[in-house]
Amino acid sequence: MEQTKDDRLLELAQFLRSRRERLAPERVDLPDGGRRRTPGLRREEVASLAGVSVDWYTRLEQGRDIQVSTQVLDNIARALRLSVNDRRHLFHLALKQEPLGQQTTRPVVPPALQRFLDLQEAAPAFVVDPTITVIAWNKAASAIYGDYAAMSELERNSVWRTFMSPSMRELLREGWEEHARRQLARFRAGYGRFVGDPWWTERIQEWTRSSPEFRQWWPDRDVLYSPEGKKLIYHPIAGKLAFENVSFQSSENPDLQIKVSTPLPDYDTANKIRRLIAERE
Repeated sequence: MEQTKDDRLLELAQFLRSRRERLAPERVDLPDGGRRRTPGLRREEVASLAGVSVDWYTRLEQGRDIQVSTQVLDNIARALRLSVNDRRHLFHLALKQEPLGQQTTRPVVPPALQRFLDLQEAAPAFVVDPTITVIAWNKAASAIYGDYAAMSELERNSVWRTFMSPSMRELLREGWEEHARRQLARFRAGYGRFVGDPWWTERIQEWTRSSPEFRQWWPDRDVLYSPEGKKLIYHPIAGKLAFENVSFQSSENPDLQIKVSTPLPDYDTANKIRRLIAERE
């Protein structure tokens, strides 16, 4: 548990520094002060804007174990002009919320939730756990993205599929980078709750070694909690398919997220999916 605490503090320190270095002085009505040795604001400038001492803020950015109140966190978020996603991530890290613990089995999907997925018919629908691993799906999802029942747990992880699977790059084509960055930002947002957990640590190390894009973008520390909007899929049999995505949490288990891709009228998407499902049966 001590290692988890140290990892969390280090992640908090690096996150704060990355956001400070992104913020130009003119955005907070400060003169640039001539040549700066590093990009963005200086620590003393952030401390002044947040109403805390330079020494205290410096220790926070160094990953020191210090007490921090919600009011001070809110002041820092305002000083750094954090987005809603970044502010939420800051609070996850700084308030040292305990990780949910190592799970040896995936959460169980209630039968009622599976029935909900099945009733979506031509709309690909999934349930994902906090690691963004697909743990339940409907026929439309398998018709578009492959036979989930035949996949390993790792292959059903959305981040792994995005960065490691050539088929996903082909399905998304020119939209792959935007999709990949959004998936990575969601994964980073979830990581805020699990810093130091062995599963997350091992996957991050593995994907950093295996994927040049993951390796390049992970240090950006972008976070995202909102769902994707519209998405275009290039299916090898059905051709172009257009979707609008929505997601929401399960009322029975808030750690489960339901994702539904609603077919748009473009490209006759719904009818194409119905034909794909019929051909698989």
